[in-house]
Parts: sequence; C-alpha cells; structure tokens
Amino acid sequence: MFYTIAALVTQAEQEFEGSISELMMATEIETSGRTRAEILALMQENLKVMLASIDNGMTDKTSRTGLTGGDALKLDTYLKSGRTLSDTTVLTAARNAMAVNESNAQMGLVCATPTAGSAGCVPAVLATAIDKLGLSQAQQLDFLFTAGAFGLVIANNASISGAEGGCQAEVGSAAAMASAALVMAAGGTPHQASHACAFVIKNLLGLICDPVAGLVEVPCVKRNALGASFALVAADMALAGIQSKIPTDEVIQAMYQVGQAMPSAFRETAEGGLAATPTGKRLKAEIFG
Repeated sequence: MFYTIAALVTQAEQEFEGSISELMMATEIETSGRTRAEILALMQENLKVMLASIDNGMTDKTSRTGLTGGDALKLDTYLKSGRTLSDTTVLTAARNAMAVNESNAQMGLVCATPTAGSAGCVPAVLATAIDKLGLSQAQQLDFLFTAGAFGLVIANNASISGAEGGCQAEVGSAAAMASAALVMAAGGTPHQASHACAFVIKNLLGLICDPVAGLVEVPCVKRNALGASFALVAADMALAGIQSKIPTDEVIQAMYQVGQAMPSAFRETAEGGLAATPTGKRLKAEIFG
C-alpha cells in the first residue's frame, strides 16, 4: 500500500520492476479482497463504458436543458477539415473529452474518473493513446490502473470533489491522472509520470467550480476538453526530461490548502464565477423557472 506519490514511485521501481499498474493491482487485491481475475473483469467493464461514452457523445443531440450538446461533433468535423491550428492529437483528445461529458449531460452512462463532472479526461486521453501508441487491451487496462494509483493518492491527501476543493480537485485531478498514465503508456518511468501529474495540477491550481444553474454542463464540458489537452502536453514535458521543482506530493498538498481557502461561492454552489454572471443567472431562471 502507498500513501504518497514518492512511495508510489519507490515501490513501483523497487518491487514491481517499474510497473505502477502492477503496484495498483497488488494494492487493490490487498484492500478489496478480490482476486486478480475479478479486478481485471471490473476494470474491463469500466474500459468498455469509457470508450462507448465517447461514441455515444459524438452526436448533434442536446442535453435536456439545452445547455450543451453537439460541440464534440463540431470539433470532429473541424478536425476532418484539415485546417486545424493545433496538433490533431491534442484536438482529438479534446473532442473525446467533450463527447464523454456531453453524453453524461444527456443522461448517458459514463465512468466517474474520478467524478462524473470530470469523467471526460481519462477516457479521452486513453482513446487518443490507443490510436497514437497502438495500445493492446492489456496496455489499456494498465493505463487505467496507473491513473487509479495517482487518483488514490490525490483523493487521500487532497480531494477529488468540486464541492470540497473547486474544479482544481475534479478536472485537475482527472487530467493529472490521465497525464501520468499516458507517460507510462508511452514507455516513461514512474518518476517521469509523477512529474507529469505535478505539471497538470500546478497549471490548474486554484481553478474554481462554478457550474451554471448547478448543472455539470457549463463550463464543465469545455474544461474537460482543455484538461485532456493539458494532460498530453504535460506528458510530453515529462518525457522530455523536464522536472517539477516542487515535489508532486507538495503540489498535491498545495491543492488541498488552496481548496480549503477557497470561498464557498467557488466550490460547486453555483453562487460565484460563471454561474453568477447575468447570462448564468438567466439560464438558471429559464431552466428552473
């Protein structure tokens, strides 16, 4: 069992030949009492739901509120036009993330990673990695176990809840998990994965949670898209050998402290930020009367 990123890195390197996914598997067996086969079966189901949620969200349908829908399809069309300014891999991840969250807004089935509001980042980056790196199903499962290992530390030492720590704790955690897993999938080391995690959290430190009308739609869908893109860039930075000057565990602790200091208006109450703008208030009134 591990409780810090430093311990995660050390144990993976010393006891599991550098495999974070195997460390996470051993931890899950120890804490849940399930067999390896049972755990793999559950994660395979999660994988199936994640990839399906991308396809299900790639439509022009809108949510019941009318706030979101169709943007993933718009970005997909734009990608196919060949006129994009950004790298197509990054934009594909952004498209995938929006698709998952638009599917969620339409009451579709998603896998909370780590929450429903941040469910787009990990599947988006994983799906992009499958195409980019040609990941086998076993490697796809390794990706999810690795993401889960980093999420476990973040949840135990800070928060994954927007109501407790702002969106830095939701999309920030999700993107950090995805970035660390991507580093490992690309052949990086646990040490490099930890730096990718730090880069993402540092970049999103202080991000508020301000859902318009209290719904996980605006600005959540677009934040997942940008979070997925951050995950890819951070992974490349780590793989290039760039390191965070602040240790990852200290970055996570800083996120916790920032979340605790954040006013309640910025922690999922829909009382501040974009939710409190004139348009945000108008949309709330139109939806709920």
